[in-house]
Amino acid sequence: MSSTEHRPYLVERNPGYFEYQLPVSVKLVIDIGGSIPLLKNEREEWELPGGKLELGEAPELCVEREVQEELGLTVKVESIIDTWVYEITPMRHVFIVTYGAHYSGSETASSSNEHKALSVVPFGEAEHLHMPEQYKNSIRKWRTLKH
Repeated sequence: MSSTEHRPYLVERNPGYFEYQLPVSVKLVIDIGGSIPLLKNEREEWELPGGKLELGEAPELCVEREVQEELGLTVKVESIIDTWVYEITPMRHVFIVTYGAHYSGSETASSSNEHKALSVVPFGEAEHLHMPEQYKNSIRKWRTLKH
């Protein structure tokens, strides 16, 4: 059994020297006239659109690309909201970066096959949905920052 078998985010750089590494996921709170699109994942949780940062990709461009792929919307990131480490399970963590944007284009949000459902809900309704509290914090912060 290797020394990192139960700690999958530790990478041995030199004998006995380990670094903690996490995947990075970038998410976007998109204000569409006072409502926000949310996607239902395989854990039956609602989440913000976005995805994993690819090697060499700027975070803002990554989240814009992910939103285009997941929702069919062309967006422009306005600013960063916050960051945190999300513990999906005790053995699975992701570093989350949330950004905010307003959408005023003519495209209609539609869900790709990556998620179980799409819902566009008023800001206040997100508080009552089954989703990680940190996402709710990002939604509240964006609403406060930009309204």
